[in-house]
Amino acid sequence: MRLKHFNVSFGEQVFKAMSDASRIRILYLLLRNKELCIADMEMVLDFTQTKTSRHLIYLKNAGLVSFRKQDQWAFYAIKDEMLDLLQQMFAYLEKDAQLLKDQEVYLTLYSNRELAINRLQQRHFTGL
Repeated sequence: MRLKHFNVSFGEQVFKAMSDASRIRILYLLLRNKELCIADMEMVLDFTQTKTSRHLIYLKNAGLVSFRKQDQWAFYAIKDEMLDLLQQMFAYLEKDAQLLKDQEVYLTLYSNRELAINRLQQRHFTGL
């Protein structure tokens, strides 16, 4: 789905939302990884739960992200209609050191989680 209407009022919301480095970092992680839970973003960005939630609510109210709940977890993702716009904007930031570091931390966190899951599954199947 593409963004159909972009007017000054909506543009103001988008640009205000992107006027904060923390929100830019969150959007970049969501753009690169499709969907993340608050706990993962806290760990990657080294933010408190309160700070992370506050910025995500701001992005949600600006119309940039959506969320879904699964049990006690809240997962956030870029809204489909905002993907093209954000991909174009972040193309200019693709080599930013902070954003690349955030992505590297996330990938390390994710690979460690996958490794732990595989070890638990192996123990379960081998009876250890």
